[in-house]
Amino acid sequence: MLRTRFFLGCLALLLAAGCKAQDTPNNAKVDRRIEVLVRSQLNVPQDWKVSIGQRSKSDIPGFDTVPVTFSSMSDPAKQQTLNFLLSKDGNTLARLSKWDLSRNPAELISTQDRPVRGNPDAKVTIINFDDLECPYCARMHAQLFPDTINRYKGLIKVVYKDFPLVEIHPWALHAAVDANCLAAQDPTAYWNYVDYLHTHGDDVSGPQRDPAKSAATLDKMARDEGQRSKLDTDKLNACLAKQDDSIVRASMKEGDVLGVDGTPTLFINGERLSGALPEEQVWMAIDRALQAEGITPPAPEEPTAPAGKGQDK
Repeated sequence: MLRTRFFLGCLALLLAAGCKAQDTPNNAKVDRRIEVLVRSQLNVPQDWKVSIGQRSKSDIPGFDTVPVTFSSMSDPAKQQTLNFLLSKDGNTLARLSKWDLSRNPAELISTQDRPVRGNPDAKVTIINFDDLECPYCARMHAQLFPDTINRYKGLIKVVYKDFPLVEIHPWALHAAVDANCLAAQDPTAYWNYVDYLHTHGDDVSGPQRDPAKSAATLDKMARDEGQRSKLDTDKLNACLAKQDDSIVRASMKEGDVLGVDGTPTLFINGERLSGALPEEQVWMAIDRALQAEGITPPAPEEPTAPAGKGQDK
């Protein structure tokens, strides 16, 4: 489905082809913003390379033509070049519609007061819209911790945002609220709770899959973590009892604005990745973000058999 959407998108893009003529200088930062938006908007497969060509004069006033070449990393013979229109100020990319390059998707995502894993000062930020009841999220979580965080050591930081799929996951919203109650006192307690839920989801669901029993189990797990982390018990109990979901709902609304429609959904310095992709493909996106920041990524790992992609919707 991913590749089908990509190539259908490419057919539509041909209608916006530009022209030719004299070259103008390239701007590395603008090129990176073009790549991020093109990959995100067209769902370009991770094993395809996106190359931004030289600008040239177009027939449209105020716009240059910029060619974008898509090429398969596994089969270099497979490639396609499409012409886009780029505004003179470098802020608008046009085809049948226009995208605002002046606003990176990452800049729309608030990470204020969110627990951070990794190096807080890292130049590459991985934001994961997560559902604590989602099995595909559990798979992505296992890839991020410890494999990805260990591979990149101090080069990245990871922040989770709440996106419980309440229509199909009956206890995900309650779990997110409880996790935030822990986060309000101690980020480590938050991550311990998230780690545990992503490996013990069946324990929460239980054989009867009773939402009331699941909620009681979640609260007990949160209290147990609160004791281990020496949190303020009264404050934690009050938060758990109140079940204020305003923070979670705000995060869900933020995801909706960004077009998030399933979990997990990652934004790596603004570049969107949907579904539980194999970690090697996640690493490709991280490497691109590091290179865009002038940082040399770690040496490639030996390839392993790819896992199937999945995403809850």
